[in-house]
Amino acid sequence: MLSALGFESIDDLVSSAIPPGIRVDESLTSLIPDAASEQEALAELRSLAGKNTVRTSLIGQGYYDTITPAVITRNVLEDPSWYTAYTPYQPEISQGRLEALINFQTMVSDLTGLDTANASMLDEGTSVVEGMLLARRASKSKSNVFVVDTDAFPQTLALLRARAAAVGIDLVEADLRTEAEVPEHFGIFMQYPGASGELWNPASVIEATHAQKGIAVVAADLLALALVTSPGELGADVAVGTTQRFGVPMGFGGPHAGYMAVRKGLERQLPGRLVGVSKDAAGQPGYRLSLQTREQHIRREKATSNICTAQVLLAVMAAMYAVYHGPRGIRGIAQSVHAKAVVAQRALLEHGVRVLTEHYFDTLTISVRDADAVVVRASGDGLLLYKVDAKTVRVSFDEVTAQDDRIIASIVEVFSSEYGDPLPVPEQSGARQGTETARGIAPTGFVQYPDELTRTSEYLTHPVFSSYHSETAMMRYLKRLADRDYALDRGMIPLGSCTMKLNAATEMDAVTWPEFAGLHPFAPAADAAGSLELIAQLEGWLADVTGYDTVSLQPNAGSQGELAGLLAITGYHQANGDAQRTVCLIPSSAHGTNAASAVLAGMTVVVVACDDNGNVDLEDLRAKIATHADKLAALMITYPSTHGVYEHDVVRITQAVHDAGGQVYIDGANLNALLGYARFGDFGGDVSHLNLHKTFCIPHGGGGPGVGPVAAKAHLAPYLPGHPMAQTNDHSGLTHDGGPVSAAPFGSPSILPITWAYIRMMGLEGLTRATRAAVLSANYIAARLRDHFPVLYTGDNGLVAHECILDLRPLTKQTGITVDDVAKRLIDYGFHAPTMSFPVPGTLMVEPTESEDIDELDRFIEAMIGIKAEADAVAAGEYPADDNVLVGAPHTAEAIAAADWQHPYSREQAVYPVRSLVRTKYWPPVRRIDQAYGDRNLMCACPPVEAFA
Repeated sequence: MLSALGFESIDDLVSSAIPPGIRVDESLTSLIPDAASEQEALAELRSLAGKNTVRTSLIGQGYYDTITPAVITRNVLEDPSWYTAYTPYQPEISQGRLEALINFQTMVSDLTGLDTANASMLDEGTSVVEGMLLARRASKSKSNVFVVDTDAFPQTLALLRARAAAVGIDLVEADLRTEAEVPEHFGIFMQYPGASGELWNPASVIEATHAQKGIAVVAADLLALALVTSPGELGADVAVGTTQRFGVPMGFGGPHAGYMAVRKGLERQLPGRLVGVSKDAAGQPGYRLSLQTREQHIRREKATSNICTAQVLLAVMAAMYAVYHGPRGIRGIAQSVHAKAVVAQRALLEHGVRVLTEHYFDTLTISVRDADAVVVRASGDGLLLYKVDAKTVRVSFDEVTAQDDRIIASIVEVFSSEYGDPLPVPEQSGARQGTETARGIAPTGFVQYPDELTRTSEYLTHPVFSSYHSETAMMRYLKRLADRDYALDRGMIPLGSCTMKLNAATEMDAVTWPEFAGLHPFAPAADAAGSLELIAQLEGWLADVTGYDTVSLQPNAGSQGELAGLLAITGYHQANGDAQRTVCLIPSSAHGTNAASAVLAGMTVVVVACDDNGNVDLEDLRAKIATHADKLAALMITYPSTHGVYEHDVVRITQAVHDAGGQVYIDGANLNALLGYARFGDFGGDVSHLNLHKTFCIPHGGGGPGVGPVAAKAHLAPYLPGHPMAQTNDHSGLTHDGGPVSAAPFGSPSILPITWAYIRMMGLEGLTRATRAAVLSANYIAARLRDHFPVLYTGDNGLVAHECILDLRPLTKQTGITVDDVAKRLIDYGFHAPTMSFPVPGTLMVEPTESEDIDELDRFIEAMIGIKAEADAVAAGEYPADDNVLVGAPHTAEAIAAADWQHPYSREQAVYPVRSLVRTKYWPPVRRIDQAYGDRNLMCACPPVEAFA
């Protein structure tokens, strides 16, 4: 590889590529310990896990224990076919996970009683925020007020307060059950059931909102909706929430798949991703992402949401939980949970305990003399309760506690001890009722919510929810879907900017350990000692390799990390009396989420030009700084640049912004081209987000989960995201007191052991070697393909960073073959396409990463050279422009088996362009999907079986 580039060593190559002015001071000592072996790292993780104490959680508040069916754990969560897949932007090789996501959408739509659901949100709290933003843009009211019910989860209220303030929305909190009048508003939000557990009919409140042209947003518990009337039937416009209790472990807070569903007419306002049904080139049904799936990349500063990732892996788990249990099983689980709560309420009342909740699904609010004493007593008995205030606690039941025959006696003992010796409780009655309801038998007299809220409508009626209830059938269904997909377990996914690298099995090992997976996010600090220690270590390591002073792991996506960093900058300026500083400079080449995040942080975006080499235009930057000097809040840049080049002027760029009183935000999307060689904080960065699902090996999971920590200098630390329910606010000796950006204090902690293990097993030397290998691989591909496809941007010495942009526009001009044709033809060669038309239309951005060996790189190079020859054959007139292997790609087994093959190219040319594919062929399940047809004929739920006949 070095020979192809003309270098004697990798060190020579990297020295020629990375500007010397930003190189790290080699005299610095690192906090990162020397590399551990796999066995040593696992032993240390076991030690950390052993410091956690997993008690029976009755905390609730949006997080509940659940039972993940083993067939789903083994065949989804632990299967690289699912967890190493990428976002399904190439639908022809993503039909399996797209079907799983349309199952998710159908499940959510059915249970909420609304017309269209999206393919998941980040968590419940942020989905509520997105509901508020949707209401503002969809409402015809001129009001700027959003009304929020006080009986919402506290973490949701905290998120709403922070996010509403950033975009100038007036938040009014009111007890919607008792207050007869609320101010004029554009939208209203309520929890259903409430955080207190109280279950009441909000239909009249919703009707009043509609009377003033407002939008009603309801956060609904999906399991409760198996028994009670759906939000759609009550008149809600938008339903939001979480699918966590559908088989996804609590994991100390995440990751979990949030959801959003909307009534007819609002589907084009949905943020995030939406899966729809279209047709392929043969007229057969096929799934694809639709509408505004990447609207933040297209609309940039006009985007209404900055969400780029979703929670696909967790959405798949939740959907398959519904598929496996079916409507009768889901109803049975809900009945058993409700029955256990009723048994508990009656037993407590019989023992003189004051239960405040009258109508409920699974949660009881209880008045006590000394809440602290009750909570401590419960903890000693292995139970975790939720303290509301000094005189009030809450108890929530779930799928796990519903099956615990001893739980009622334990709860009665804890509470009745306040009044003297506890009386014995006959366990068998509660146990028997719980067992019956677990089988789906509704016991008479065990409904403790208003009759008017009893659900009578059907749900989960599509055959997919009644076809796979045996483990054999479910295992085969999951395997069938996985076989339709292309993931890293098949071959390279050379996506520029998205960094699809190895997710090592040892790194993944701890994700399912109960000591990490079973923790409630609001568990006492002592119970989470191991996780908190792991988090503190990881924060320190990430601060060390980036040159910053502190790190918050709370943002559960890269886009949320961007937002958190910009909100910190805003908070800093406001604290300094510079509230007028609201202008954010962003280069034209930047990631689309940059501009969208700036808008959601309350900033005004001003675009800075790039020069012909893809670098920030220094003259234009200085001119924009001069024009907006008094209002300059920040510059957002990506380094290395979005064009895959190390910019030599980066220090001068950051200095110019600082001289004008602004802050510098460096997007960490491309950090894997710097690790060990340079640090953002050393060359002018004030704050950055990092993508743990890129540089630090958390798998993409088909499009999520992600983690986007935000790292900052000490002066911004007070404005980084805090959380009212965090077990600690000590972050490397600094405190974070800004508003939260995630529902859980530490975002998605159950997947942080992946990154911890990666860094622990690599050490600083290993991270540095990975950077060298990534830069070598990208430059090797660029050098080998330069004679066939121009490399659009290079730095000094004609080198790129960790990715290269292949310019296909000359090919299109000469042959008529488009970037889409090349992407689809790569499927026939057994590859996922590189990133298409970003950041430059008509190009492919290729990132091989350090995980691929030379055989796989050469296989990709051979495919691209072969495609170029095929395009040249079209230009030479050997094949018609409208009927050749490229425009006909991809080719399915069914297509080439057709008796009436009438193409001018052979079947063998179509599916075996290179001989190595004969025994290793990946067969796409559909031909090219018609995206436009699907957008014109929007169908976003499971199609009828007849559609596939």
